[in-house]
Amino acid sequence: MDLLTFACISCICVVSLLVKYMMRTSHDQACYVLNYQCYKPTDDRKLNADIGGNIIIRNKNLDLDDAKFMLKTLVRSGISEETYVSRNIIEAREDSTFLSDAIGELDEFFFDAIGKLLNNSHMLPSQIDVLVVNVSMFSSVPSLAARIINHYKMRDDIKVYNLSGMGCSASIVSMGIVKDVLKSMKNGLAMVVSSESIAPNWYRGRDKSMMIPNLLFRSGGCAILLTNNPNLRDKAKFKLNYLVRVHIGSDDEAYKYAMKMDDENGNAGVHISKSLPEAAAKAFSMNLKRLIPKILPLQELIRFAIASSISNVMNHYDKQTIKNSNSSKTVKINFKSGVDHFCIHPGGAAVINGVGNSMGLNEHDLEPARMALRRFGNTSASGIWYVLGYMEAKRRLKKGEKVLIAGFGAGFKCNTCVLEVVRDLDLEEQSVWKDCIGEYPINDLACNAFGEVYKWLESLGEDYLSFNADNFQKLMREYYKEKN
Repeated sequence: MDLLTFACISCICVVSLLVKYMMRTSHDQACYVLNYQCYKPTDDRKLNADIGGNIIIRNKNLDLDDAKFMLKTLVRSGISEETYVSRNIIEAREDSTFLSDAIGELDEFFFDAIGKLLNNSHMLPSQIDVLVVNVSMFSSVPSLAARIINHYKMRDDIKVYNLSGMGCSASIVSMGIVKDVLKSMKNGLAMVVSSESIAPNWYRGRDKSMMIPNLLFRSGGCAILLTNNPNLRDKAKFKLNYLVRVHIGSDDEAYKYAMKMDDENGNAGVHISKSLPEAAAKAFSMNLKRLIPKILPLQELIRFAIASSISNVMNHYDKQTIKNSNSSKTVKINFKSGVDHFCIHPGGAAVINGVGNSMGLNEHDLEPARMALRRFGNTSASGIWYVLGYMEAKRRLKKGEKVLIAGFGAGFKCNTCVLEVVRDLDLEEQSVWKDCIGEYPINDLACNAFGEVYKWLESLGEDYLSFNADNFQKLMREYYKEKN
């Protein structure tokens, strides 16, 4: 072998080794969702129409107009009477601010969902390297993360993060933390625990903007296992491809759109502004501008750029010649050229409709979010995982497909991520959808027991509208007496 041949072979070997090293390094940096477990509370915590009516009857601050607003909102929300609340509300102790109620609500979730997740994944608590817990509206001492560590006797060198106040998109924030932390360790295993506390946060006043969380938010939660161990890739469900976070809290109006505060009578609650969709649209638009170049193929980006340029020219021409401002035509991006499924935070019908319209999605795309909202309500940061679970239960997720997840949170923020399905996914034994998935989808979302009560109140006539709060309590008791 001459010197030139030896040099060429040596160069090829070095280049090959470098390529393999770079591929392996990149592979090791990949973050996978190994498994996740949503939480389904026990049936004795369901907020059915009877219990809802009793809550209204117990609240001496409410009058007939307030009740009609609440029932009308519930009917339009698409939420069924299958959703869950904390035990203090079921047991007529919603005025309670006992710490034990908040702790008890979260303990039920922690030790059910986490236990099932570890068992189903064949993992031990001692194997967890990183723990991130997010519960926005309740913070205890010691922290909730410490409570989990103590119960499961996790290692003393575990990396722990306990988040609060991050709102409905906190689980995506938590995944971002995990992804960054795992870059500093090899073959790491992380757990994200995401929930919200209903027990101490029930609003007892009459401000309609602060009644809405009572109507939409429900008990739930999800525990998620993530890893960067390439040896576990084949056991994983998803690969975390991209994650984009946008925070517009520097805008004073956006900052105030969703805020915990006291009403004029000193009742604590969460104020939801009517113009909240505007903040969501702004944050979502800014987020997509950063996400789109990462997820869409080049040909779609070129098509959109050309179509937008032509549209701008035509719109300018129309305005100059026709003087008609309504002649403007907008060009929409074809998200389905780079994404197969859309997992939208089930925060409410307005949120789902708004995201669907802005992205040009059809009812098939929005079905998982609508059904998750109906069955479980808005479970805050864990809500997206109920939506993902619905897709899995319906056998929609196939190997290689991509899922775009979008969540919104107070502050105001919009967080998105894209998961790639690592293997074909099917309905699992421990899925919260297993016992009811055959009943879905439900087409008439306004069909629920709350609508029955609302129609009854509407049929009473004008004479009843002048009743004061005390007489209203009698009116509601009359309805339930007739019903039973």
